Amino acid sequence: MSVLQKRFKKFRDIARFLRGSAHFLLLALAAGMLTTMFNALTPQIIRYTVDRLTGEQRPGGNFLLLAAAGVVVSATCAGVFTYCSNVCMAKGSEGFLKTMRDQLYRHIQKLPYTWHGQNKTGDIIQRCTNDVEIIRAFLCNQLMEVIRIVFLLVFYMSIMFSMDVRLSAVAAAFIPVVVGYSMYFYSKISSRFLEADEAEGELTAKVQENLTGVRVVRAFGRERYEIERFDQKNNRFADLWIRVGRLMSVYWGAGDFLTGVQAMTILIVGTVFTVRGQITLGELMAFVSYNASLAWPIRSLGRVLSNMSKAGVSIDRVTYILDAEEETDEPWEKEVPMDREIRFDHVHFAYGQAAPVLEDVSFSIPAGSTFAILGSTGSGKSTLVHLLDRLYDLPEGCGSITIGGVDIRQIRRSWLRKNIGMVLQEPFLYSRTVGENISISREHSGWEEIREAAGIACVDDAIEQFSDGYETMVGERGVTLSGGQKQRVAIARMLMQKAPIMVFDDSLSAVDAETDVKIRAALKESMGTSTVILISHRVTTLMQADCIMVLDHGKIAEMGTHEELMERQGIYRKIYDIQMNLDDEALKRGGAVCE
Repeated sequence: MSVLQKRFKKFRDIARFLRGSAHFLLLALAAGMLTTMFNALTPQIIRYTVDRLTGEQRPGGNFLLLAAAGVVVSATCAGVFTYCSNVCMAKGSEGFLKTMRDQLYRHIQKLPYTWHGQNKTGDIIQRCTNDVEIIRAFLCNQLMEVIRIVFLLVFYMSIMFSMDVRLSAVAAAFIPVVVGYSMYFYSKISSRFLEADEAEGELTAKVQENLTGVRVVRAFGRERYEIERFDQKNNRFADLWIRVGRLMSVYWGAGDFLTGVQAMTILIVGTVFTVRGQITLGELMAFVSYNASLAWPIRSLGRVLSNMSKAGVSIDRVTYILDAEEETDEPWEKEVPMDREIRFDHVHFAYGQAAPVLEDVSFSIPAGSTFAILGSTGSGKSTLVHLLDRLYDLPEGCGSITIGGVDIRQIRRSWLRKNIGMVLQEPFLYSRTVGENISISREHSGWEEIREAAGIACVDDAIEQFSDGYETMVGERGVTLSGGQKQRVAIARMLMQKAPIMVFDDSLSAVDAETDVKIRAALKESMGTSTVILISHRVTTLMQADCIMVLDHGKIAEMGTHEELMERQGIYRKIYDIQMNLDDEALKRGGAVCE
């Protein structure tokens, strides 16, 4: 495929978002052409008037009034069609922009979890805002402007050639020079535009990262360091655009010189022709007017054509997102009962080319039981539940994960995730009320259900102490709540899901020991027949589970009940002894419930 074909394909891929707004752009184009035609009348009226006034037979006063009325009518019509063109252009371009943003957002929602892990949030935002705007400006404004300019050029040059071929040829000789100069210049600085655009993406990503981690910045007093890092990226961004600005200054200065030379040449040659009687004074004035009207559009034509490279870069950046394969449910995937045994059979897994995270892991979780996982950081605990939820798909030949004997790769993702409730170690809360954050996992839930879930999670009392109770607005990413409160709100949100499989991924790490005991006791009373998977660093959080598995460097080191593992004198016993030496009586107590 040639470069031209690839570029055409890129624009064709993006142009499909014009559906629903293309008719507005066509109307804008038609109105723009009518504007051009009415604007072309004014120089002709002036030409006719001047020639009559300088002729041997002087016209009467009514002639001047008619000429003035003609200018007013043509200008009024041109103004009306300019208004119509601008309104239609606004509707068309904004419709295109809305359609494209909607499609991008819907597509991003369906992209795999792995894709999000490989791409920076700030860069994704940059592609969906700045690059989309560049594409809109080119397709809906600049490309339409090219068509209008070509029409203007052909229409005006036709009129000029009808008046005098030689003077028109002089004017036309400069057109390819100006257009070629603009295209050459912009083709040379397209790489500079790309550098500046990428620098803006890095700057946006830096700001997003800083605002997201504002607590860490404050906690470690890293404000000065963050400011210096931002200054570095901001200085680079500013320097790149200054370089672009310098080059643009050269372009505009040289362009003004070429335009001035053309205007001067037309005026000198036209004056000579007028003195010799080869053209009339009115024709010279019309020529000068038409030439002046063509000067800026001709320069714009070269600039717009050269801007295709800049728009092409933005299209590449946007189509990178659109071309990413969505995470979809296949027709052959099933919806199976989820209250069944979960089995991991010889599971191997690694992230990309990194070292294996899980090696030959095999175990089963009986339906309705509580299964606990203990292990050091990086031992693969969270990876197990991520694989169970199909946030990552287990590659072929790397073992299998089944629920009720059915491989989860044959179960619909939407069905799987609907029936697996997860509470992560670092829960995410939306910038909504506390009540909305709890009920978000279940539509049309009532206040009694919300309060019941909050009560089980031992967060009801804390919420009631807020000035607005459940209507209290949660700051971005839950910054108005403590770490323990966020985790408990996330637990309440998961409980609202009423899923047959519940996963607690170290979700009590930010609460105190006494509250940990209370929450576990309340959960035990309310879970019913649900299968529960507990991941924690606290032995006391896991010790009442039906089975405890100890992971060590991606392998199963031990497995059994609390009593069995205590007798083996292995890793579990060592961790237990270390934690119990803290002599925290609250950790040893069990059976308390939320008051």
